[in-house]
Amino acid sequence: MAAAQSHSDHPTAPLISVRDIYKTYYIGEVEVPAVRGISFDIQRGELTAIMGPSGSGKSTMMHVLGALDRADRGSYKLDGIEITTLSKRRLADLRNEKIGFVFQSFNLLSRTTVLDNVALPLTYAGVPRRERRARAAEMLDRVGLGDRKSHHSNQLSGGQQQRVAIARALVTEPVLLLADEPTGNLDSRTGNEIMALLQELNRSAGITIILVTHEPEIADFARRVIAFRDGLIETDRTVEKQQDAAALLSA
Repeated sequence: MAAAQSHSDHPTAPLISVRDIYKTYYIGEVEVPAVRGISFDIQRGELTAIMGPSGSGKSTMMHVLGALDRADRGSYKLDGIEITTLSKRRLADLRNEKIGFVFQSFNLLSRTTVLDNVALPLTYAGVPRRERRARAAEMLDRVGLGDRKSHHSNQLSGGQQQRVAIARALVTEPVLLLADEPTGNLDSRTGNEIMALLQELNRSAGITIILVTHEPEIADFARRVIAFRDGLIETDRTVEKQQDAAALLSA
């Protein structure tokens, strides 16, 4: 798989640039400030973890970064495009074109083959059937599941299902992969296998990945950790000794 191509007019600019992002939710008449003036950049090819406890604002930030929710105010540019001013339809198109999602719960269709699960985003994009099946098969080979194409997701282990979810997220060749607690439903060894795959995809294909996690040991697989607390950035650090998941598996 080739590295995802940028469509920005400024390829040296950060892939992600957020400035002074605020998001408040309302429970009845009660204001709940979830994110309070967040600013950071993420460069192309970075593997970054956004970490924090429940209620820290990390999930809200992920929804904003994934164009699943709008900030109340502030600027968010993805690949040179200002997200905050887009219409709902354009926002949906941008999600399909530029962002891949991996969730804790896999979100696979149980009565659909693995191949068709992976091809699904290409169906929405209007890609012809033969091409989308070929691209899905190639991506399944990439994540080590080339021999499971005709299986259904409920015939796979949790780790295999998450690999299918990663293949589905990457089949459209997005510029950004957002992984929300990607090892949350997996045992520690299987979780390390998934992290080894994400690290390998980041290194070999240059895919920009943001991990959202509450687990410090998962965050340490990233090169950079942005820690949230109470809707603010508490720390933003480069990991001095990045954990190598593949090395842990072979130990």
